[in-house]
Amino acid sequence: MPQDRIRLASLRDKIVSADEAASHIKDGMIVGMSGFTRAGEAKAVPMALAAHAKQAHAKGEPLKITLITGASLGNDLDKQMAEAHLLSRRIPFQSDPALRKAINSGEVMFVDQHLSETVEHLRTHQLGPIDVAVIEAVGITASGGIVPTTSVGNSATFAILAEKVIIEINLTQPSELEGLHDIYIPTRRPFREPIPVVTPESRVGLPFIPVPPEKIAAIVITEKLDSASNVLPPDHETAAIASHLMEFLKHEVKIGRLTERLQPLQAGIGTIANAVMHGFIESPFHDLTMYSEVLQDSTFDLFDAGKLNFASGSSITLSKGKHDQVMPHITDYKSRLILRPQEISNHPEIIRRLGIIGINTALEFDIYGNVNSTHVGGTHMMNGIGGSGDFARNAYLSVFVTKSIAKGGALSSVVPMVSHVDHTEHDVDILVTEVGLADLRELAPRERARVVIDNCVHPTFRDEMEDYFDRATARGGHTPHIIEEALAWHVRARETGSMHAKAERKIA
Repeated sequence: MPQDRIRLASLRDKIVSADEAASHIKDGMIVGMSGFTRAGEAKAVPMALAAHAKQAHAKGEPLKITLITGASLGNDLDKQMAEAHLLSRRIPFQSDPALRKAINSGEVMFVDQHLSETVEHLRTHQLGPIDVAVIEAVGITASGGIVPTTSVGNSATFAILAEKVIIEINLTQPSELEGLHDIYIPTRRPFREPIPVVTPESRVGLPFIPVPPEKIAAIVITEKLDSASNVLPPDHETAAIASHLMEFLKHEVKIGRLTERLQPLQAGIGTIANAVMHGFIESPFHDLTMYSEVLQDSTFDLFDAGKLNFASGSSITLSKGKHDQVMPHITDYKSRLILRPQEISNHPEIIRRLGIIGINTALEFDIYGNVNSTHVGGTHMMNGIGGSGDFARNAYLSVFVTKSIAKGGALSSVVPMVSHVDHTEHDVDILVTEVGLADLRELAPRERARVVIDNCVHPTFRDEMEDYFDRATARGGHTPHIIEEALAWHVRARETGSMHAKAERKIA
């Protein structure tokens, strides 16, 4: 029964419909919603709010909000809210095609932000204040504490700082999730104490989000599942990327820089990073740990293979098959899992302390090691930087992976100069494509370029890249470039659909 999930009896009369709960949100408000990588998002209230926006706009009345989440939302919520023209501003990450279209047209102002930073900005009043927080929960404790579901994200700070809190109790989420979470909020600057996370297993906070019960304005009962992740199984190229990385790590062990337990692993969201993590199953490495953001299918495959001892993250995002396998048996994994606020899962202090091996995905990278994670053609937003920057700058090893070509071989993912820079060469240690691996550590720019061209560029683009680098080197410079040609590959892609020099111009 729903009442069983609300252990503070005085809150049970707060149960209302999603439509009534959504009426607390007015035009111009700043709203914080739970949700991180399509997991643990509030579902019914955002849908009702999108319907309210459509009705309001039909009457010529304004209803637009600034929406802040942990990361991307599932259940097409960003799509529904974008198509209802509800969103004026969106922070800090998204992955929805309809919202992406609204962002790239200029309708929605998107603030692409390191995932560790958002709540710091709220706490210091650079952003906010939060008018309403909408949080999905397994239940409410006897003290009024909110027990999150499959993600924590920014939910804790949203609920703590918001004027009002709306809670969605999701009955499809197993009640056994309670006790999985570790809610720790850093103390205030400038006299902040060190965050006491010293291993991935460290529990330093509460198993619920503490909020005064009087702040809870409404409770909605829902029964809608998280969206399944859309990761694809490993293919030939991603298996090759994983193989190159495993060989590199084996060499690091051989020369004494690492042991076969490695150091805590982090993997970004998506098919390639998930597939690379699968490579550890057949590797000689053992007793592994993870200190990451999102725990995907590969996390549980590594548990089941006996390779992984413990995983700390901010969300659990699974394919349908893996969800159906894991969630009915979540108690079997619970002692080996923690879900934390994303400012803790992504905190630079902890990442550097633990010596993370960070594995993230690039859209493209250039011959000097600069990485573009976000912008197609330098101008059009894809998803956002997410947490890759938190880990890249602070990891023991910062690894970026991508397939060497895209669009059937028309585009190279390795270019002379990236069209947009998210991660500078100073934050990138290792680059991997299915062609090979480039170890950029302690190399000067000219040395980096040589290693990248030899090991990462697809053979169909290598001669063109060699020609560019040779001519750039002849001009001189610490980081040689032919400035008037540096983005020529992107120009050709825009005009012809291909980066190849001999590609025919598309007819407008």
